[in-house]
Amino acid sequence: MGMRTITVHHVRAVLAGARGSGIDTVPLLQEAQIPPLLLGDDRARITPAQFARLFRALYRTTQDEFLGLGALPSRPGTFAMMCHASLGCPDLGAATVRAAAFYGLFPGGPELALEVEGGEARFTVPGGFARDEDHFLSECVLAIWHRLSSWLIGRRIPLRHASFCYPPPPHEAEYEILFDCPVRFGADRTGAAFDAHWLTAPLVRDEAALDAMLRRAPFDLLSRPEYGTTVAEQVRRSLTRQLARTPALPALGEVAARLAVSPATLRRRLREEGTSFQELKDHVRRDAAIAGLAEGGEPIAELAARLGFSEDTAFHRAFRRWTGTTPGAYRMASGG
Repeated sequence: MGMRTITVHHVRAVLAGARGSGIDTVPLLQEAQIPPLLLGDDRARITPAQFARLFRALYRTTQDEFLGLGALPSRPGTFAMMCHASLGCPDLGAATVRAAAFYGLFPGGPELALEVEGGEARFTVPGGFARDEDHFLSECVLAIWHRLSSWLIGRRIPLRHASFCYPPPPHEAEYEILFDCPVRFGADRTGAAFDAHWLTAPLVRDEAALDAMLRRAPFDLLSRPEYGTTVAEQVRRSLTRQLARTPALPALGEVAARLAVSPATLRRRLREEGTSFQELKDHVRRDAAIAGLAEGGEPIAELAARLGFSEDTAFHRAFRRWTGTTPGAYRMASGG
């Protein structure tokens, strides 16, 4: 419990390439235990486990690491060979340049670039992908590069900001969570900026560690880590741990005391990060409810009580507000 759920916008986007290739996506959704009807509701969300199953089903069906979103397929194993080619580099800067050169050898591959100006470095995905109208694949490449780079040097690289060469989408709030940094839309190109000194960091992984990582890739690299660097993330983590023990979530004053700040300061900092204590409580309960219904067989009444709802009707109202459907319908459609 506690893993962040994933917006339905990403489900639609990851399916676009398969649909464009004439593949029937309903069996893939059913295999992933994602109710096809959820795709029609912008409020709908799914669990990371559901998304991982869908990603793997698409990968197997398309036999394309770009999932049908590129101008040409990328054969399975291409990403792994890029990683092996980069592993022998002395530092992150050389590895990034080699990775960009590697993909530049393939027609239809991602156009990648590393720019350094003063003390700031910028990894960019300038060209995008031919069939990636929702920009999902470009965003995946950016996220995977960041997580892979951090993994290679054994330390998380803090991003200064991420920028995207298109207007903000309806789900723009997801981006700061995904990249854990300020986000800009309408930029000249898609990319992420970070302190240039990270380019001199030595690679600390060996072939055995790479092989183990690749067995879990790419989804482990795409999953959103709980960095805990923002106040909202710290509050969310505290609430998630509490909900695992008891349905009674702590009051704002109690969480503020744990973080060694006043309640007023906590409210202000959450407001500056674009959220509120109540919103975080709702999100923690929402994600736990979706996970419980999709992945477990716990009776709905017991799930509602475990999440702190005094009445089943209150849980039903909240779940419909969160997802656009009822708990029973969601579980039945998910096969949970």
